[in-house]
Amino acid sequence: MPRHYAIVPAAGSGSRFGAEKPKQYLSLLGRPLLFHTLSALITCPEIERVWVVLSPEDEEWTQYDWSELGHKLETVRCGGETRAESVTNGLRAAAMVAADDDWILVHDAARPCLTQSMLSALINQLADDPVGGLLAVPVADTLKRADQHQRVVSTEPRDGLWQAQTPQMFRYGLLCEALEKSQAVTDEAGAVEALRHSPKLVRGDTTNLKVTYPADLALAGLILRGRK
Repeated sequence: MPRHYAIVPAAGSGSRFGAEKPKQYLSLLGRPLLFHTLSALITCPEIERVWVVLSPEDEEWTQYDWSELGHKLETVRCGGETRAESVTNGLRAAAMVAADDDWILVHDAARPCLTQSMLSALINQLADDPVGGLLAVPVADTLKRADQHQRVVSTEPRDGLWQAQTPQMFRYGLLCEALEKSQAVTDEAGAVEALRHSPKLVRGDTTNLKVTYPADLALAGLILRGRK
């Protein structure tokens, strides 16, 4: 049976957030934001190992106690300049144990509200899929295209549009090939699409938000507190 592994690229600086430290280390309910992200993956029984990919210059990781997360967690200090580079380096670290047909789940470090039901839906719906796929939600808001002056140029139809989330789950061999050929992508699905495959969209939930701005961190806190 194919095994499941996870990679969390966590080498980014979070410049858009505007904090003094990378956003993955900001406090969320008394823990680093990244702790909640990793905990969700490690709690999943199907996932055997989780690699968190840090920047070689990361000085924050050792300031916290991660021992509660247990033996599934491994850290590798091989983060790159881009997400694609960090994931590629994480895949190389996984080469000692991962076979070509094993599943790799790549999850954003700043997406701390992932639930076990979301993970189960992704893993179960993609179990026999020839390509793989990702969590996503249909676009609900009206979309406006702007010009360089932030004036509306047009209203874009939203039919058939989905907002990509993570985890994104693909076979180890396919993902390695895809990222080797396409580094200028913003997510793993984009690299797989460049090989002319069509990843499956697995419906997620809007609570699986990515923390990008300060208001997102406050909302993530409300979501997690509400679940407790």
